[in-house]
Amino acid sequence: MADPSPPGSGRLCAGEPAATRRSPPVVGAASWKPWTVAPAFVAAVALALAGRATVTDNGADPLAAGALILLTVAPVALALLLANLHDTPTARDFGLRRPPLRRAIALAVAVWFALTALTVLWIAALGLDGNEGQALTERLGTDGTLTVLVLITVLTILGPLGEEVLFRGYAFRALRNRLGLWPAAVTTGVLFAAAHIGWVPLGLIAPVIVFGIGLCLLYHATASLYPGIAVHAFGNAIPLGAALDWTWQTPILAAGSTLAALTLARLIALALGDRRSGSGDEQLLVAPGLQ
Repeated sequence: MADPSPPGSGRLCAGEPAATRRSPPVVGAASWKPWTVAPAFVAAVALALAGRATVTDNGADPLAAGALILLTVAPVALALLLANLHDTPTARDFGLRRPPLRRAIALAVAVWFALTALTVLWIAALGLDGNEGQALTERLGTDGTLTVLVLITVLTILGPLGEEVLFRGYAFRALRNRLGLWPAAVTTGVLFAAAHIGWVPLGLIAPVIVFGIGLCLLYHATASLYPGIAVHAFGNAIPLGAALDWTWQTPILAAGSTLAALTLARLIALALGDRRSGSGDEQLLVAPGLQ
């Protein structure tokens, strides 16, 4: 007769009831609770309001510039803090993994063109001012080297990075664990747009919702946060270049900002690592389609 399985082996002994079978532990992003998105959103709004309070109409001074930059990158720390409440996160939990390059580029380009076209159609249909800028450019102005550097850093590098890590990397994945793909994407898009009230014209809130949903779907399709970061950074750089009255400099700004945001994201991934602490033989349960 075969020896009974040792305790903790995961195999059933003869006569052992099925109820005693151990399920694999749910760890990583699959363990993120949807309710944690609520405090994440409240904190994101608080950071946005604090950032707006630091912006004056007199351009950027060094102290205010530093405070604004710290507030802009704070969503990354917030996402990491919330993830640590469940389990020590890895880069893969946030989607900071390299996707198949051709597929990622093709989908990112398609999403950017689709979202841009929808925004243009929305502006035309409602007769909105397509040249109306963001609150940051309107309040800071566009004069002075420091002001321009702050605008570039906040709007096209750190802003896209922080928002993607918090809203797509954390909130979307936490919501998707319980709600499924489309409800999670729509909810994340609405929260993403709500956090931008006061920073973008109210007439453009609907396109921002669609933008947020589109980036969730891009993340789902590529299983990587990098394409969304690239689309976000590139998409913010184009209107900023227009606000600065740049011509040939705008493509350089878009390419440079996208590369800078992706580089910072990669550094975060390297800092987090891809290996989870433990014995190494645990089965990890993650949200389907997002591994």
